[in-house]
Amino acid sequence: MKALLVSALLGLVPGLVLAQSAPANSDAATPVHKKAAAKPVAKKKTVANGKHAKKTSAASSRAELKSKANQMASGVRAADAALSQAELDIAKQVYVGEIPCELGAHVNVSADAAMPGYFQLDGKGFRYRMAPVATTTGAVRLEDKVGGAVWLQIANKSMLMDQKHGQRLADDCKSPAQVAVAESMKKAPARSLLDAPAK
Repeated sequence: MKALLVSALLGLVPGLVLAQSAPANSDAATPVHKKAAAKPVAKKKTVANGKHAKKTSAASSRAELKSKANQMASGVRAADAALSQAELDIAKQVYVGEIPCELGAHVNVSADAAMPGYFQLDGKGFRYRMAPVATTTGAVRLEDKVGGAVWLQIANKSMLMDQKHGQRLADDCKSPAQVAVAESMKKAPARSLLDAPAK
């Protein structure tokens, strides 16, 4: 009888050991497997969410910048003072287009279609919004009071000055009409007050 019980128990022991070890192994293996599988999925979601967040953030930033730019442009328009008839008459004399200057420089002068009398002047390293100012000399003068720049146009040439820094940004600028005047002045220079009177 003892021998039968012992042999029966010995027969059951391997089954119990397998039964106990199998669930422990499968339980231990399952979380590791699940964790390994869960990590990349969570990571991908995070990356995807991060990209989506960046795209949304970039889009909203662009929209805000555009809105601010439009508000600033509206502010500039609102700040533009209405020009007098005398100033509008001066504006009619301004030469527009790409005007070549000395040392290979040039100034682009364009009229503002939305605001008559106002001009945009730009070139290498500068950009100004200008309006005419009356002078006692008869020279055409445009000013950007905010930027501190002045465009002076006389019969034979024009120049752009930065009054804030006390320097010329462009000199000896000539439109085709000014070139013609400069050539005629070379051929028939103005008489000096010191010259003998003509007989």
